[in-house]
Amino acid sequence: MQQSIDEAQNTESHQQHAFYLSPPSLCSYLPDRASQLTFMLLPESVQIESNLYTHLSHQGFRRSGKAIYRPHCQQCRQCISSRVVVNDFVPSRRYRRVLKRNTQLTMSIISANQATQEHYALYQKYICIRHADGDMYPPSLHTFEQFLIDSPADTVFIEFREPSKKLVAVAVTDKLSDGLSSVYTFFDPEPSYHSRSLGVFCILQQIETAKMLGLSYAYLGYWIPSVKKMRYKTDYTPIELLINQQWLRFDSQPDHDEVLALLNTKPIHICK
Repeated sequence: MQQSIDEAQNTESHQQHAFYLSPPSLCSYLPDRASQLTFMLLPESVQIESNLYTHLSHQGFRRSGKAIYRPHCQQCRQCISSRVVVNDFVPSRRYRRVLKRNTQLTMSIISANQATQEHYALYQKYICIRHADGDMYPPSLHTFEQFLIDSPADTVFIEFREPSKKLVAVAVTDKLSDGLSSVYTFFDPEPSYHSRSLGVFCILQQIETAKMLGLSYAYLGYWIPSVKKMRYKTDYTPIELLINQQWLRFDSQPDHDEVLALLNTKPIHICK
């Protein structure tokens, strides 16, 4: 049966946290709608237990810095948690081409607190060129540290380098009990790398890393059916979507109109 937030809190009896509701604000994805969040803000130096974090992820929560949050919008339920079933994932022809174009890259995994100026320089370059119109511009070392390094979870940087040791991409990922949860990805935005599809490559490698670690899922964050730029997330199938408090599996890319129709049905509660 789906766990409530209270039940998730009680999973770790020694670790209790309060949840809050944010004030309404303009949605950054659907600007004609208001957005609210249910969130838990962890104090400095407090870590979240892996089992609790995993239970909250099962209920659709995500992490940003010290905050664990989930959309709580009164008139909209389009932010749908998504996770790839890694053991059943088979790269398509397109994805095999991406993997082939990047065979020379080497991968290593480091703890987030081992990040260096080299990582920040790549992040800074990525934000300035790819997201100069976004909330994270202009980039700052403080934001980088607060967002990606000062983590209450078991967070790693999966880094990718050229044979020359040049850093070209980083996937920042949280380790859960049953999967890897993607937090943020940044990569070299120079035109010479466009054909390499480094963002896609990072997702493929997170899926493969989760499989290698014996985990079941790669959590990709929220998918919004009405937002075209988010549809790439459902290209990685089989995928499970959290709809009406239930994880539903789709073996092929889900039709966004079908999913929107499902959102208007009553929740189905299944005891397991």
